[in-house]
Amino acid sequence: MSQKSLPETTSGERLIRDIRRATRRQYSAEEKIRIVLDGLRGESSIAEL
Repeated sequence: MSQKSLPETTSGERLIRDIRRATRRQYSAEEKIRIVLDGLRGESSIAEL
């Protein structure tokens, strides 16, 4: 009785998902408000914010 190994893509995809989850930026409430106000002002594009 041998155990099935996971396909390489599954473990690779899981690794990438874990990295993205760990490096996701956390914005404070004040930072979110600043981003929204800057967007409403329209001085810079959304991508720059």
